[in-house]
Amino acid sequence: MSEVEALLRDPGTLLWVDIPECSAEAVALLTDVLECHPLAVRDCLQRNRVPRVRIYDHQQLLILHGPERGPSGHVHYIELDQIIGDQYVVTVHGPLNPAVDPQVALRETEAVRRRLESGRLRPGTPYELSYAISSALAHTLESFIEELTREVWLLEQRVTGGHMGNPEEFLEELFQARHGLLAVRTMGGLGAEVYGRIAALEKRVAPHDLPLVADIVDQLTRIRALADGEREYLQGVIEFYRARAETKMTIAAERLAVIAVVTLPITALSSIYGMNIIVNEHTQLPQLLAVLTVMVIMSASLLTWAKRRGWW
Repeated sequence: MSEVEALLRDPGTLLWVDIPECSAEAVALLTDVLECHPLAVRDCLQRNRVPRVRIYDHQQLLILHGPERGPSGHVHYIELDQIIGDQYVVTVHGPLNPAVDPQVALRETEAVRRRLESGRLRPGTPYELSYAISSALAHTLESFIEELTREVWLLEQRVTGGHMGNPEEFLEELFQARHGLLAVRTMGGLGAEVYGRIAALEKRVAPHDLPLVADIVDQLTRIRALADGEREYLQGVIEFYRARAETKMTIAAERLAVIAVVTLPITALSSIYGMNIIVNEHTQLPQLLAVLTVMVIMSASLLTWAKRRGWW
């Protein structure tokens, strides 16, 4: 905390504080040193399920989410909070689901840190640094869509090739992929709305930083469009699979109907005459031949009728 206080005394310093977990020491730093609004500190401590932006006198709080795949198609929402001040940016991670590796939450900030250390990134304002962090998050969302798209293509190949395997398991894979695309679409769309709110408050953002805000809005909007496109494509695959399955069931039902049409009258006839023909001391051959002839004529007539009806 003393190092942060010393750095803030220099008006030419751009400070970035990354907080992996909002501990009591972090709360003291946010409250006593950076003088963050109490509501901003509260939001950093708790889990926020929807992205949002809070505008304060000398700060802005941004809450965004990134994806992480879990078991059975579940998508974890990895929260990333940013507090943007006049000469600093504070990033706060979490709270996290205990099932998620803590290193997952640091993906975007670690990528930006490496760019800073290598000299490839030299931000001059807090918004330039925040832009780099949010762009890294947009890249994570895009990579997530790329991973899901690869799975969608494989599923489509299995559908068109007729190698679905277990139908229940295959449907589960289809719906898991669709759920992932819906989740990342939601993250991108809500993030774009958050940055759109900032872009609307032009007086609270320096003129040279407005293009950065607009670019983040464009990136997140494109993420939403990409997810929508892949989701529609996957929905087409699901409908193709359902149409094929329903067609097979219809054909099977038609064949069963033909079998029933042919066999039910014969069954009825044999039931009526069965005892007279079989349960005698000896077989009545003329009567048996007559009944069999009637059965053959009935079967041929019914098959001809079914053929004319187009059932087979």
